[in-house]
Amino acid sequence: MEAVKKDAVKDASHLYEVERRARHAERPGFRIQELQISPRQQVPWHYHNNVQDTFYVLQGRLRLFLRDPKEEVRLDPGETYTVPARRPHLVTNGGDASAVFLVLQGIGEYDYVPLT
Repeated sequence: MEAVKKDAVKDASHLYEVERRARHAERPGFRIQELQISPRQQVPWHYHNNVQDTFYVLQGRLRLFLRDPKEEVRLDPGETYTVPARRPHLVTNGGDASAVFLVLQGIGEYDYVPLT
C-alpha cells in the first residue's frame, strides 16, 4: 500500500498529451475536466485511490479498457460510463476524428496512479 501512495500524483497533465484540456469546475473533493484527444492519443493506464471517473462523451467516440476484471467499453456522444476508484483503466479515441469528453471526478481527494 505504501508504494502505491508514493507513486500517486495530484496533477497528471504532464504525463500525457492531449489536443485540449479545460477545467470547468473544481471544488474540494470534486472536479469536472474536458479533454480532447486525437485518434492517436490516449490517457495511459492508471487508477485513482479515492475517486471514480465518470466519462461523458460530447463529440466523437471513446474506447475504455479496464482491468480487474478485463473489459472494453465503447462510448458514443451522449453516453456515460463510470470507472470505480482503484480500477485500472486506459482511455483511447475510438474513432477517426478528435474525441471530446467530460470527466467527472469525485467524490474524494483526487490522485493519479500511473501503471506500466
